[in-house]
Amino acid sequence: MVSKELRVKIEDALDSIREYLQSDGGDVRLHQIRDDMVVELELLGNCEACSMSTMTMKAGLEQVIKRAAPEIVSVEAING
Repeated sequence: MVSKELRVKIEDALDSIREYLQSDGGDVRLHQIRDDMVVELELLGNCEACSMSTMTMKAGLEQVIKRAAPEIVSVEAING
């Protein structure tokens, strides 16, 4: 089971870049943190269908999350 502390770290990391996503009409929601330390995110708004969503996921979201929570192995989108 994933700790509440880890969830808070990840939510805070997402909040730190949320304004950039929202400035392009997108957003992101933490879906779950799996027991194997993979974070599942739901891309929202313009992020869902954006051709740059893979780049945003790997170069942006994943890096910010891993910096805040180094125990995270990977970050995946459940959509998009």
